[in-house]
Amino acid sequence: MKNYLLVIAFAFFSSALQAQTAQDSLDIKRVALAYIEAQHNPNPKLMEGALHPRLVKRSVFRSKAAKKDYVSEYFTENMVLLAETYNAKGDKFPKNPRKDVKLLDVSARTASVKLIADAWIDYMHVVKTNGEWKIINVLWQYNDVTQHE
Repeated sequence: MKNYLLVIAFAFFSSALQAQTAQDSLDIKRVALAYIEAQHNPNPKLMEGALHPRLVKRSVFRSKAAKKDYVSEYFTENMVLLAETYNAKGDKFPKNPRKDVKLLDVSARTASVKLIADAWIDYMHVVKTNGEWKIINVLWQYNDVTQHE
């Protein structure tokens, strides 16, 4: 019986050590904000630092000609280039852009995040690798879904 209680206690304390911390929450929010702020103020290094090298960003669009939906995909390389070029003239975002980050779920090594920006919503999966939180998946859509056509 003593050994059984010892095993239960060890399992409890081991899982507690692996749980999410306040610092994890701050770091997860930081990478989500880096993702959007790298687009607001063109900064490819900031974007690259927020993304896992194997990131995939997806959305569903509608081909008017084919009258079919298709999935658009971007990868880390595309997103770093986007951060450098998308808002180069400073005309793509309002002066005080919206950037609401909501932590939907946080575990020891994974998290789900919702980013609400001015024109779109991003759902992100964030992973902790080598002690750092990085965005590995993004599923997004425009607030105005007619823009997906």
